[in-house]
Order: sequence, then C-alpha cells, then structure tokens
Amino acid sequence: MRILYLDCDSLRPDHLGCYGYDRETSPSIDRVASEGRLFRNYYVSDAPCLPSRTAFFTGRFGIHTGVVNHSGINADIRHRGQKRGTSTDGTYRTFPMTLSQAGYRTALVSPFPTRHGAWHILDGFEEWHDTGRSGRERADEVYPHAAEWLQSHATEEDWYLHVNFWDPHTPYDTPLEYGTPFEDDPTPEWPTEERIAEQYESYGPHSAHDLHHGYLTGNGPDDLERTPDEIASRADFGRWIDAYDTGIRYMDEYIGKLFDLLDENGVFEETLIVVSADHGESQGELNVYGDHQAADEATCRIPLLVCGPGVESGVDSSLHYHLDFAPTLADLAGVDAPPAWDGQSFARSITDGADTGRAFLVTGQGAWACQRGVRWDDWLLLRTYHDGWKDFEAVELYNLADDPHETENLVDERPGVVADGMALLQQWHSRRQLEASVGRNGGNPDAPRGLVDPLFEEIREGGPTYLRGNIEAYTTRLRETGRTEHAETIEQRDGLVDQDEHLI
Repeated sequence: MRILYLDCDSLRPDHLGCYGYDRETSPSIDRVASEGRLFRNYYVSDAPCLPSRTAFFTGRFGIHTGVVNHSGINADIRHRGQKRGTSTDGTYRTFPMTLSQAGYRTALVSPFPTRHGAWHILDGFEEWHDTGRSGRERADEVYPHAAEWLQSHATEEDWYLHVNFWDPHTPYDTPLEYGTPFEDDPTPEWPTEERIAEQYESYGPHSAHDLHHGYLTGNGPDDLERTPDEIASRADFGRWIDAYDTGIRYMDEYIGKLFDLLDENGVFEETLIVVSADHGESQGELNVYGDHQAADEATCRIPLLVCGPGVESGVDSSLHYHLDFAPTLADLAGVDAPPAWDGQSFARSITDGADTGRAFLVTGQGAWACQRGVRWDDWLLLRTYHDGWKDFEAVELYNLADDPHETENLVDERPGVVADGMALLQQWHSRRQLEASVGRNGGNPDAPRGLVDPLFEEIREGGPTYLRGNIEAYTTRLRETGRTEHAETIEQRDGLVDQDEHLI
C-alpha cells in the first residue's frame, strides 16, 4: 500500500469547503472528501503540537507517555523502565516503526523534531527531510522536498510519506504577491461586534486585546503586514481571518501539486491519501485568536479525510481520537499493531462504513493551560486546573449543537449534565490510572512517575510553558492598557482556579 499523510498544522475543519465553509479555501483537499470518507467528529487526545503528535505517532494518551507540555519533564516521553530493550521497538513501538518493520519505506518531511526537540517523532522513519525553518516554512518551501521524494518513489510499493505543512499556523505570512483572495467575500458572521467589544475588555494571551505573542512577553506586536495588531472591531477580525484563510488556500494549492505528481505517475487512485492536522485553531472562541490554548472544540477537533483503494465514500459522524489512527492504519496496511497502544482501530468505518466510534472522548491541554475536556452527545465540559491567565471557570459546560463557538456556559442551568460529564471524566481518569498500574493498553507500571498525572506535575513545575517568566511583563501591559483588575487577578491566583460547588 502507498500512503501519503498530509499533516496541516493548525487547520480547523470548519474552514474547509468540504466541511461546509462558504469560502473557496480548499479545492484540492475537497477532492479527497469527494472521492473518499470525511470524519466529522475527530479529536486530538492531547493538545497542542508536541503532545498531539506524540500521542498520534505512539498511539498512546499523554497521561501514559507523560508528554502534555512543550517544556520541562513533561515534554519528553517517560522512560520505559525494565521493558526498555536494546532498541525502541517492541511493545511500545511507534506506528512508523511498526510500518518499517513490516517492510514499508517510511519518510518524514517536517522540521518538527527540531522545532520541539521531539526526537521520538523520528522513531521508525528511514528518511527525514528537515525543511529548515522550524515551522516558519511556507508551502512553497515544503513542497520541493515532498515532490522530490515522490518523483523517486511514487511508483514503488509499500511506502508511507508524512508531509508537514505550516501555512495555517500564525504568523499567517503568505507571500504578499499571492494577493488577498477573500477580500471581497463576506466576513464570517461570528464573532459579533458586541462579542468583540466584551473580549477586548477582558484578558489573556492571544486575546482580542493582546493578539500577538509579543504582548505576553513585553515585546509588543509582531511586525506583520497581513494581520492587525489587535482585534477591536469586526473590520480587524475580517483582516485577521482573511489572513488565516489565505494561508489555507496557499497550502491547498501545493497539496494539489502533490496530487498532480501522483496523477502523472499513475498512482493517485492506488494511494491512500490522508489529510488531517495536529490540532485546530481558536478564532475567537474563549477569547483566543490564532492559537490553540484550551481542551475545547476549536482546539481539539481536527479534520480527517481519507481516500484511496478500498475506502468507502461518505461521512462518519462518530467520535474518534486521532491516536485511534495508528491501529487503524495498521489494519489497513495488514500489519499487526503492538499491544501497548491506547488507540482503537476504526478501519471498518473506512472500508465498510461501519459505526466504530467511542461513547465519549477526553481531551487535554498542557502547554497553555492545564485543562481537560469531555466530549459526548452535543456536550462539551471543560475542567480547568490552571487557567493559563485566561477568564476560565473551574467547570464550564457548552451545548455545541446550539452554541458551536462556546459563548454560553450552562454549568448552572444544567447541573445534571454537569454531573454526567464529571462522572465521565472520573471514569476516564480511573481507567488510565488502572492501565498504568497493571500495564494494560498504553500504561506502563515500570515507567518512573507512571502513576502521576502529568498535568499536576506541570503545575508543580511552574505551570504551562508559555507563561513561565512572563507574569511581570504581562501584568504591566494589563495595567498600561487600563485593565488593572485583571492584572490583580493574575497576581493573586497565578492561574490556579478555585474549587466550586460542582467539584464537591
């Protein structure tokens, strides 16, 4: 089997035509949807970038690997203990290693291992092409590496090529000569002017008032021509979202070029093509713009599109984790999956249209806050331990069918639903701890700290990565911009969220 996996950083599904977006951002990606299978409810187990890709490549939850943050002890996989042999194959091997051992040629086109010191991502890849700019690459810089590899190997049997595109990730710096393809299109209706005004008076990294990372560190806004310095109006938001959508469209054109290469080599129809992401992207949800800072719908829901030999076309609306893709791909490739993966194959959905989804999912955020989400039916419950200097409550509840942008916290109106969500979270956590105790699924009792929840280790270590060392700079900015009460809130609790009646 030939497998081309397109890993599009920060790509939220509802900005693709095949997911119902009314802007023409993705004609090439839409081709995959039209010829294959689209997954509506596909979520990362752990966010953002490093936790997500670690879970994806290992097939294991972050609570088992320990990787939930971008720095400190929880940015590296916990040691295997005495189960660690003379190599890193065996029961905890990655899925690229699993494919490689089965005779597949495996190649990675990505700067990600250097961007996040994520050397475990390379485990099982025979070839690695570092595109050289640590995640600041545009599609025109990524494409030549992937194109050269495909020109050499496309007609061979049994290969896996993983290509990492970055254009939907801030700073949204698509070449200016590409133009602004959406400047005449209506701006998405949400957020409203009233919502933006409320957010502007609030606070948080990458919020409407503090849009760029430099505001957090005291360095001011990024010097960018496509994006505004802040979002104080619908006009500002229109300029901002045009830049995001332009990045998607620019990337999509180069994805189309890769498809053209497969067509030219006569193997497009014979190649399993997968389009997905490492996480989504908040564009105003929870007052975060152009980042991925929560365990919520905007951050953790990602696209999954699959086409190729044996794929049943259509739509799957069941709940799946992205770490379920490792055993799914093993099934599709006819390869035995190792026993120490947490993922559950949904290959029968891809080949037969079967309902293979999970009853509920638990998502996690560690680099920008310490938070878990529970996703079931139409509901999302968020449980926050460290708020990442954002206006989060300890428990929040959203009905995503009625409120897809998470604007109305129903925690007081629906106590029975809150109780259900909290029970599911406790059930999930207890199962993961039991697995870690007895060595079931992705748990490893021999791992140092194997029974410790890494989110709480992170709080002990000083909190999420991007806040460390920045409290003085950010509270100074808040005072200088007339938001002294928010500065005092941050100084008083430094992210630690008070218990409330829903937790007793």
